[in-house]
Amino acid sequence: MDSLRIIPVSNMELVYSVTAVADEIWREHFIPIIGEAQVDYMLEKFLSPEALVEQINSGYQYYLFSYEYTFAGFAGVHKENGSLFLSKLYVHKDFRGKGIASYMFRQFIELCKKHNLDKIWLTCNRNNTDTLNVYKHWGFKKVREEAKDIGNGFIMDDYILEYKIEE
Repeated sequence: MDSLRIIPVSNMELVYSVTAVADEIWREHFIPIIGEAQVDYMLEKFLSPEALVEQINSGYQYYLFSYEYTFAGFAGVHKENGSLFLSKLYVHKDFRGKGIASYMFRQFIELCKKHNLDKIWLTCNRNNTDTLNVYKHWGFKKVREEAKDIGNGFIMDDYILEYKIEE
């Protein structure tokens, strides 16, 4: 992955870059799944500069992916209760299939081993079929379903997936 750089989000310029990349990825990927109104709401609630700063201040770590000098995606993780919550892992459509997400997943496994975390877990929309297939391919298992009211009349209708860390 010589063309890939992982950049820790450590200043406001990078926070704004995450917001810009998120806006483009989410509109392309999620409008067909959850609709434009919910995408607009979730971008503002979870991926606005203010929301990202609040998450970072509460212990989340964000990373931008730069591929051949272009921002290609981002990830957000949080250590909690002996596990790693993979809050966000998104790759722009122009960069999918280049191994970026798989590379990051392997990095998160190593992070878990380094910090003695027993699993990686995440939420994924039940209708996000392509992404669910990727997680299944990586070895994630569905452990439960969750329908969560996120306000403004919107529901996050998700599977909770887990990946057990092997010694």
